[in-house]
Formats: sequence, structure tokens, C-alpha cells
Amino acid sequence: MRPKVTVVGSGNVGASCALRLADRGLADVVLVDVLDGIPQGKALDILQAGPVAGADVKVTGANDYEATANSDIVIFTAGFPRKPGMSRDDLLWANYDIVKATVEPAVKYSPNSILIVVTNPLDAMCHVAHAVSGFPRQRVIGMAGILDTARFRTFIAQELNVSVEDVTAVVLGGHGDTMVPLVRYTSVAGIPITDLMDAETIERLVKRTRGGGAEIVKYLKTGSAYYAPSAATIQMVEAILKDKKRVLPCSAHLEGEYGVNGLFVGVPVKLGAQGIEKIMEIKLTAEENEALQKSAAAVKELVDVMKPKLDEVKSAGSAG
Repeated sequence: MRPKVTVVGSGNVGASCALRLADRGLADVVLVDVLDGIPQGKALDILQAGPVAGADVKVTGANDYEATANSDIVIFTAGFPRKPGMSRDDLLWANYDIVKATVEPAVKYSPNSILIVVTNPLDAMCHVAHAVSGFPRQRVIGMAGILDTARFRTFIAQELNVSVEDVTAVVLGGHGDTMVPLVRYTSVAGIPITDLMDAETIERLVKRTRGGGAEIVKYLKTGSAYYAPSAATIQMVEAILKDKKRVLPCSAHLEGEYGVNGLFVGVPVKLGAQGIEKIMEIKLTAEENEALQKSAAAVKELVDVMKPKLDEVKSAGSAG
């Protein structure tokens, strides 16, 4: 029996995730959305690409969650995208309601699933999914670090005119302006980038990475990135479904690791069939640690704003 993956939200990110899943033949896909006809139409379109792509998977569109029952993984992409001049923080309350309203039925029908959160503000929305689902931390994961790392790798490859495949990078922290690209752990075919470019160039690429999402929003004007976010999401899905034990940067609920407790923050994790199978702790310099703590503090600000509602959710869950 093929694995089953539900994608919540049939907008650009959700539809791109569904298409990549189907094209790779990774799983049967259910695309679910409140908009009547949209998930059904996009699912049928993706399904009809199967003969060309050589992918024998089922792709279904639905407006309710019954069709999502017994999913192995549920990907949450539903939410309002950023618009020019809007920070991820501005999205907090609008997308809080959406994530809460979608996680509840999803976990009701798929109580053993692994949740991947893509909706922004990413790290804060992971807290909502974690509280609403009541799942252990291994099964609630945020997609952010892979995307941020991919952007950093792209810019480095462009600058040096080398293959992106040869660029290795690590980005820690929250998915936003405070993210922490670790220059010390970044290399090209094993050569430290500090040997290949000067400090001013590196700082320029770090800054562009931090604003990578905003740069795309500025161009699109009415939406945000979706091709790279969907590619990053599917890399996580593949690692889990194929039990690949890949070490990838993801938003994980830290319980003392890196000196952070009770927050979702981007760190390297080992992804396998159980979800997050290990949080990889790497040694940081004082400067790197300071930057990571600052990034975690930015996540905490949003979580503290939501805390009364999150506490209500947790209380209701424990009472039930």
C-alpha cells in the first residue's frame, strides 16, 4: 500500500506540494481546502499529468477531512500570504485561526500522522499545531531551515559561478529576519567559503538570505514564494516516508537543546520514519550563540502573545 499524504490548502504552495508529491510518485495525495471546486479541479489536473510523468498515484481533492483519513503525513500550507510591507508577525492572528481550524479535523482523522507546518509565521504556527494536536514533539515539524539554506546556497553558487550541488550550508534560528546563517559551517566542495570570498561579500549574501522571502514578495506584489518552499517541504516528506535519516535544518520544539526551552526554533535534525528522530547539537561560538538566542527571543515574543489562547487549547485538550 502506498503512503498517503494530505496537503491542507490548495493555493500556490499547497498545489505545488501536491504536484511534486505526485510527480515523484511518493504517495497518494489528498488536496483539501474550504474553497468549493478548487482542490477538486487542481487535483484532477495533477492526476491527468500522471501518464506523462509516469506516476501511478491517486490524487484527490476535497472540502472536508473524511477523505484525508489515515494520512501518514499532513502538510499545512493554508493561510494568508505576505504582501509588500507586511512582516511575518502581521500574519500572526489571521493564520492562528486558520491553523487551529485545520489541525483539529486533520488530527481527528489521522491521529498517527506526522505534521509538517509551512504556514507563516512559521515557528509560531508550529506552536499552534503542537498545542492543538497534542502530538509529541517528534511529530510536529516546521519547514523553514531547508528553504533558508537553499536560498543561501543559491546565492553562494551564483556569486562563485559553481554548482549548487557543491555548496553546503547551515541556517539556524527562526524563519525570519533574525535567522542565523552559519558561515563557519558553509563550504563549497569542502572548501570554507571564507577561503573563496571576502567578509564583505559573505555579509551581503547573509543579508540577502535573511530577506530572501521579502525579496520575492516585493516582485510578486500579491503573493509570496511557492516553488522553493514546496521543494523544501517535499525533501522533508521524502526523508520521512523513505526513512532516510537525513540531517536537515527544520523548526523543532526544543527542550533545553541550544539553551532554548519550550520554543520551536530552526536547528539540524535527523528525519526518519518517526519524524524528528534526533536533534543534532553543534558547537557554536559565543557570537553564533548570541545570534541564535536573539532569534529564539523573536519567536518567543510571538508565542507569548498567543500564550493565553494556547493555554486554553491545551487545557481543553487535557480536559477532553
